[in-house]
Amino acid sequence: MASPMRVLAAAALSFAVAVLVAGCASGPVGTAPESTGDPSGGPGQSSGDSDDMEGTLLDDGRRFAVVTRGSSTCVPQVDQVDADGQTVSVTLADPADDGDRVCTDDLAPRASIGALPEGVNPTTEITLQVAYGDLRDDVDLDGDPSFSGVPGSPTEYLPTAGWVDDATLVLLTWGSSGCPPVVESVEVAGSAGTATFVTDDQQACTMDMVPRATLIDLGDDAVDDDAFVLTLVGGGLDGTVDVRG
Repeated sequence: MASPMRVLAAAALSFAVAVLVAGCASGPVGTAPESTGDPSGGPGQSSGDSDDMEGTLLDDGRRFAVVTRGSSTCVPQVDQVDADGQTVSVTLADPADDGDRVCTDDLAPRASIGALPEGVNPTTEITLQVAYGDLRDDVDLDGDPSFSGVPGSPTEYLPTAGWVDDATLVLLTWGSSGCPPVVESVEVAGSAGTATFVTDDQQACTMDMVPRATLIDLGDDAVDDDAFVLTLVGGGLDGTVDVRG
């Protein structure tokens, strides 16, 4: 990982249903162009800088995120996770092709969320050994003594976040898999930032409850990460959270 992790805590989201609503729309408004060739050499294929992976811990130490590069609309899923002490083996796989899936022909960072196995201690250093197709990379994660979550225990459904480099964080929220958060704008001023999300009250959403990963790029703005406060606006995520580290 390029920099120390930070943990983001906010008010709990109250949501618990498991029925799907047919015809759910997903993702940003607009139609993704059909892929005419993956610039990364195909899912999980080697392509120089696209091999590099990053990661962070989330959900008060219960979960992790792995950031890869490839099609922004075909995010790899965490397929298998095993642990040997503080070494965690993670296998990523492309989402199942249901015949309607279209992958954009871009090369963007994507975050995949997985749960740490029981017995792993998130307060000390963890090494993720990640396999994705023919790609292999080790991602070292600094433990955080402030974590109180125990891998394998139930989540509290709180939005959390961790840094994956000096200007980019992964925000973990909980809600509909068919209506993931879409960032509209980001503003940063020293020790405070505001992330505004698209709000679409007419959008049909699946009525499930899943972890959603959103990458937020703070750009070239100078960030005072000793006491960073992030305000979430819109998209049903309104609230103010402290980013500690």
